[in-house]
Formats: sequence, structure tokens, C-alpha cells
Amino acid sequence: MFESPQDPRSHCRRLLDELLTMSVEEIDSVHERVTRTFSSQSISFTLYGEDEVSERIIPIDCIPRILPASEWDVLDAGLKQRIATLNHFIVDVYSNCRILEDGVIPVDIVKGCPQYRIEMHGVQIPLNAPVGVCGTDLVRTHDGFRVLEDNLRVPSGVSYMIANRQATKANFRRIYRDYHVREVEQYGRQLYETLSEFNPHGNNDPCIALLTPGVFNSAFYEHMFLADEIGAELVEGRDLLVSDGFVYMRTTTGLRRVDVIYRRIDDDFLDPLFFREDSILGVPGLMHAYRRGNVALVNAPGTGVADDKSIYAFVPDMIRYYLSEEPILENVETYLCRFPKDLEFTLDNIDKLVVKPVGGSGGYGLFLGSRATKKERSEFIEQLKADPSNFISQPELALSRAPCWIDRQLEPRCVDLRPFILTGTNSRIVGGAFCRIALPKDSLIVNSSQGGGAKDVWVVDF
Repeated sequence: MFESPQDPRSHCRRLLDELLTMSVEEIDSVHERVTRTFSSQSISFTLYGEDEVSERIIPIDCIPRILPASEWDVLDAGLKQRIATLNHFIVDVYSNCRILEDGVIPVDIVKGCPQYRIEMHGVQIPLNAPVGVCGTDLVRTHDGFRVLEDNLRVPSGVSYMIANRQATKANFRRIYRDYHVREVEQYGRQLYETLSEFNPHGNNDPCIALLTPGVFNSAFYEHMFLADEIGAELVEGRDLLVSDGFVYMRTTTGLRRVDVIYRRIDDDFLDPLFFREDSILGVPGLMHAYRRGNVALVNAPGTGVADDKSIYAFVPDMIRYYLSEEPILENVETYLCRFPKDLEFTLDNIDKLVVKPVGGSGGYGLFLGSRATKKERSEFIEQLKADPSNFISQPELALSRAPCWIDRQLEPRCVDLRPFILTGTNSRIVGGAFCRIALPKDSLIVNSSQGGGAKDVWVVDF
């Protein structure tokens, strides 16, 4: 919000002036109403701890984060460039493997990736768009926005983006109108349009099903929300069956053929005949129907090969290779511990780096060297030496902070940004994002699965 302690950024001044006219009681009342909205709608997320599993209402902060349209438009262009590249890459590594043959990326990094699915070799991917829904995490430092990671498998959080907007907008109506904030509520319509474009049968009213693992999944609220938004049937694996190479849904009036499945379960559990034999969440024969082109799966199986953190380091090179363009958005500087030089650097600077498992997500497994004790660093170094190819390291970033209403006063907290990119016949991005907050003071961990909160993002034509 501020360029310096006494100098608010120009696009934030109007919000700041509004807050300065309000008493502590008035802001606290707004915050309570916003929070109550999430509680009344049971907008929750499941936390998995070492000893227990608990469901909690996502903490929402009432103070919106404001971005000028001039900055957002650069993010928009950079994200579309990035998803076009990642889709090229995924199609390539499951077909011609040109990028591997040309030596842009080491073969073993791709084919040794746990998310590389040999079952996808030779599969004709609809629209050449294996990633129909992407959530890319952005962080802002003194050098501007950087891409932290791409979430390409079953990205979550978009329902919280929309819920944040509805709650915040309702409690800041006048200033919301004054700012001419770009809308996000059309996401459901755009998601429906995107999924419909994958319909392999060409009928005007495709049957779309959202496949969920069930009520115990951490993002089940979002599954219900999105199914309702797009008019899709919310189904579990037991609600579907495959017959004669087509997928059918059981209904009270009989079987109905399914055209598109927006799947929110991991590859391993999709089809026990292709992946994990013990899966009771998926649909036997689903991959057979998909490989025959009789049903579309969004996102396609095997997309996780492109959001592995080792692969992430090569995305700028991919952009140059596939698009002959320079990256609009830069990566965070990344060291691959599989390379002796990068491992040596990581070991020598462990107290200044964040070390991550290459296949990790949700903030699990992060090692923050500056926050660790000498004993913890020593123990982690041994773990790192034992399996260096399983880790990457990055500098600990000075993340952008935003004002949050905490204990009846404004306090700075680290934030990130997750815009959602939809890709069918073209790419679409609504003018907003899911903004996550690291709630504990001085924390850098914003993940909802680690207890982070959220706030609304206003993109303003300023």
C-alpha cells in the first residue's frame, strides 16, 4: 500500500482515505460481517496435521489488496504466454519429445519425474490443451512480480476468490463503485465455456460432471461451489461407469452419457486399471474411454510433469524454445540440487535459502534455513546429501506485505497472488485472483493447508 512509511501508492490512496475516516469499531464491524459471511456459508478448508485432521473456516481479511490495471495487464499477458508454453511442453513430451532431443531439458529430469505418465504416450489430447485450468502463484519482491510455481494438476482456491469478492464488495459498496473494480464473478461462466470447448461429441448441451474424491477432501467445499456455478453434476467415482468405451453417469432416470469430466482427483486415483489398483475413488476403464476420445478429462492426466519444481526452472527456456519469445514474467532464482554446483551452493548457503521437495505442494516439506536451529540445519543437510535430486533451493524472498486487520488494528502481513487461467480454444483470465496471507507475524507461509488466510484483490483502472 505504501511506497514509503509516509507515501501511499497512488492507486491505494482512495482506500487509505476511506479507512482513515472509519473508527476502530467501524472497521471491526466490517471485518466481523465479512468473517460471518464465510462462517454462515461454511466456506472451509481441511488442515492435515501430524496428529489430527481438522476442518476450519478460512480466515478472511476485510482490507482488499489493490492492483492497478497497468500492472495486471502485464500479469495477464505473461500468464497467457506461460500456459501456452506449458501446454506445448506437455503435448511434446508425450508425443515427439522434440525439446528433449534438442537438449533443452535433460531427459532424466522429465522421464524420471514421478508425475510423468507413460500411459499418456501417443494420446491425442483435445485442443492440444492438457491444462484447461491453471492456478499460478505469483509473489512480489522489490524487483517486481515473479512466478513462484505453476499448479497444473488440480489447482484449488478459485471459490475463495469469488467468495472473498462477494463478502468484501457487500461491505465496501461505495468505494467499490468509486474504484470501478474489475469483476471476477463471471469465472463460472468462463469455466463452463472452457469445459464445453473440450466436448468431443459436438452437441450444444454437453453433459459436464465434476469428479470429486468426496466429502473428506480438503477442497470439497470448492467442488460443490463450482459444480453449482457451472451447472455440472457433482459425482464420485461410484456414480460413473464405462460401457462400450463411453462414460455414463447413474441417474434416477437411468444412465446418461458424460461428455466432459472436470476432475478434481489426482492421477493415481483416476482409474484402477491404469494407475493405482487399490483406488476406490476413480472409475475403472475411464482411461480407456479417454484414450479413444469418447470423453474429455480436464485437466488431462500427466500434467503434473510440468509443475514439478525441477521442471519449473526450465520454463523460461521453454518459452524461448516453443514461442521464440522472451519471458514476460520471470521465475524466482532456482538451484537444482541434483547438479553438483547447485548442491554445493545450497549447502554453503543453507541459512539463507528455502529448500523445497521437487514434487511437493501445499507448503509441505519446506525448509526455511533462516528459521532453523543449527541442529535442524545439520540434520536437514544430511537429508539433502542423501537425496539431492529430490530438492531445489531458492533465496528467501522479501515478500510484498499488505495491511490486514488483526487484533483490531492494521498490521502488515506477507501475501501472494494466485490468478486462474482457463484454456480451451483460447485463454481467459478474470480480473482478479486468490490472495493468500501468512497470518502469523513474520511468517512467509501463505498456504491455506498451513493455516494461511485470504483477502480480496481489486484490479482497478487507475
